[in-house]
Amino acid sequence: MRRREFIAGLGGTMAWPVVARTQQLALPVVGVLHSQASTEVTRPYIAALHSGLAETGYVDGRGATVEYRWADNRYGRLPDLAADLVRRRAAVIVTLPTTPAALAAKAATQTIPIVFYVGTDPVEYGLVESWARPGRNVTGFTTLTKEVIPKRIGLLLEVAPAARLIAYLFNPTNVSSETEDVQRAARIRGIQVMMVEASHPSDIEPAFEKMAHQQARALVVSADGFFKDQFDKIGALAARHAMPSIFNTRLGVIRGGLLSYGVNDVEVHRQVGIYAGRILRGEKPADLPVQQPTKLQLAINLKTAKAIGLTVPNTLLVSADDVIE
Repeated sequence: MRRREFIAGLGGTMAWPVVARTQQLALPVVGVLHSQASTEVTRPYIAALHSGLAETGYVDGRGATVEYRWADNRYGRLPDLAADLVRRRAAVIVTLPTTPAALAAKAATQTIPIVFYVGTDPVEYGLVESWARPGRNVTGFTTLTKEVIPKRIGLLLEVAPAARLIAYLFNPTNVSSETEDVQRAARIRGIQVMMVEASHPSDIEPAFEKMAHQQARALVVSADGFFKDQFDKIGALAARHAMPSIFNTRLGVIRGGLLSYGVNDVEVHRQVGIYAGRILRGEKPADLPVQQPTKLQLAINLKTAKAIGLTVPNTLLVSADDVIE
């Protein structure tokens, strides 16, 4: 081989890494604004999000780059993290799994498409113009928690019919906490409800001491992302105080709670990924209606029931989708 040809060939070979890096940088960015921390708890949900993206042809590193901004349950950080994704020129921003994350993204950009997962009415909170025609750059999924709260309280009273005072554990830094809906549902049932705040891991144990002091007999845990990271602690303390508890997701029951009633969180994350992929393919958020999962699941932990000396009615057991024995 001539020396000139060899050098030319070597130059072409050396250029490959540069080309590869350029192609990598050219991939559209899916920015994920997450209100929680990156932990074992969030791993299955993130896997489901990636699964949804893959169904539309986008795999992280091939077809798209997925970048995360984690608020670590400090909701005050969300606006800065959202602004960072805007500066990164994300092609689409996914917000999980709280209303504050969605609001922060919407405030940060009026042009970059946003796909949210919230537990509130997105019209009421100004995220979209209507469910069928979201308008502008925002769409997504909602569990509409306030519609489910009366059912959760009813299920809790089925296992604790003598409870005249129940506690509602909520995060005061979340603007969408459904405190009024809980109070309304309790009044209809003729019972009282005490509001108990917690926004930091160190707040959980004092919260239970407050419940015990006021003699609350049952517990509703709000559908806030912060509490997902605290399910182990909440389940253990509820058992220690022999307090029946209900959560919004099956994960709460797996981690020691008594009951859960809500949507399949993992499946909703997959659907969010599909919406994000469809937008990358050219569909507009304004043309993608806001969706609300219709199937709700009841899970019961009989180990927990036995530990706190409680008998779960057979009528509840036969209607459960999942019973942990």
